[in-house]
Amino acid sequence: QVQLSESGGGLVQAGGSLRLSCVTSGRTAGPHPMGWFRRVEGKEREFVSGIAWPGDSTYYADFVKGRFTISRDNAKNTVYLQMDSLKPEDTAVYYCAGTTLRVPPPDRFQYRYWGQGTQVTVSS
Repeated sequence: QVQLSESGGGLVQAGGSLRLSCVTSGRTAGPHPMGWFRRVEGKEREFVSGIAWPGDSTYYADFVKGRFTISRDNAKNTVYLQMDSLKPEDTAVYYCAGTTLRVPPPDRFQYRYWGQGTQVTVSS
């Protein structure tokens, strides 16, 4: 089993930055292909970014390209999402998720493990 725990959310003004962290724990807590998703109130959960394993190739939704950066620190079993130039429309609950597929897909149903989510609020 794998447990995921996000942190780093909060309230920030438009144009500001936040860094989300996702710590992996459990008996099979080695590096996994990981994704970040977000859920805006009233909408379906959507793919934001992903990082493959092995290889660490990264993937981004068009609406965050050039603003968000995903990375990992295997020694800390942690995946990060650096979010810069935040906009009010980035306000959402952000979730990290783990998949058994080597390349993290944008389809949320392909992910087996999920964190509890962390709220990000961007004020205008």
